[in-house]
Order: sequence, then C-alpha cells, then structure tokens
Amino acid sequence: MKATNIHTTFDRLLKRADKEALLNQKSCCLWMTGLSGSGKTTIAQGLEKKLHVDGYLTQVLDGDNIRSGINNNLGFSLADREENIRRIAEVTKLYVNSGLITINCFVSPTIDIRNMAKEIIGEADMLEVFVNTPLEVCEARDVKGLYKKARAGEIKNFTGIDSPFEAPVSPAFELKTDNQTVEESVQTLYDFVISKIKLNK
Repeated sequence: MKATNIHTTFDRLLKRADKEALLNQKSCCLWMTGLSGSGKTTIAQGLEKKLHVDGYLTQVLDGDNIRSGINNNLGFSLADREENIRRIAEVTKLYVNSGLITINCFVSPTIDIRNMAKEIIGEADMLEVFVNTPLEVCEARDVKGLYKKARAGEIKNFTGIDSPFEAPVSPAFELKTDNQTVEESVQTLYDFVISKIKLNK
C-alpha cells in the first residue's frame, strides 16, 4: 500500500541543467548489459578512469557492489531481479538528475527488465550498451568461478546456463569484446559516448 502523505519537492529544487552547467557535462546513463564475464565491469572501470582524466564526473554502479549494499536483501528469482533493477533505476535517475554520467554494469537479462529501467530513468537518458560476448568466451574466462558452480548445480537460475538472456534488439551501442583487448573496448565505448556528454553551449 502506497503512502498518501508524501509531498514531493522536486519542483522547488535546482534544475538538472544548473548542475550540468556547473559540471560542464551532459548527464546520462550508460546501461551496460551482457552475460556474466562479458567484461562489463572491467570496461566500465577503464571508461571511468578515461573520462575522469578528461574532467568528467561519473558514478559506476556495479551488480556485486549494489547487491552487497542497498539490495543485499534480494535473491535471484525473477521477482527479485526485477526489484533489483527497479531500485537501481531509481538511484540512477537521481544521479542523472544531479548531472552525473552514470555507468551501470548489470546482466539485466530480459528485455522487459531493461524496458522498466528505461521507463524510470527516461528513454532519452538511458543509452543501452550491449556488451556482446559469446557464452563460450564468458565461460572460458569464468573469473568468479560462477559458471563452474552453475554447471555443477551449485548456483540456480544462473543467466546463460539455466536462466535465459534476452539480447537487446536495438541497443544504442553494441560492443563486441571477444576480438578486442580491454583497452580497445574502452576506447571504442569512449568514442561512442564522448559526443553524448559534451555540453552544448
């Protein structure tokens, strides 16, 4: 049941444009989706550092960090995955409205889940980046040992093994990492995003 005694103050706060002008950047959300092990977080870390050197203020939101904090009460059922993404999207919207460039790294396995995030954040503000790495490559990397556990039945509902991943139909950008170094992937994504975040004066 929703509370009825809530009175928002958004209309009396500083506008997003004021904060973007202060930071000299155009805020947005880069929503990186892809299988576990596809390289989302590693690429996000590289992109964050590269943008920082250029004077851009960013915030990276990563699946493991979020689940160890604000979403530590959620599991991996479909309902919990949806609630996980809903909360993340609400937090992201606050960051974007604060003028920040938010880089999100989440498997977010279904089209419906990502569409929900887009509705919350705003279609114009969420740039969906598909980190397209084949399952066999992700499984060969298996940096966290999760695929091995999933294959052994120790982890249930693991995306790509016993839970489906629905690839984006028309992402804002598709990043194929299997034939690129991390540095090349970071540069490729940087080249895509830089024109999106430069403030038009």
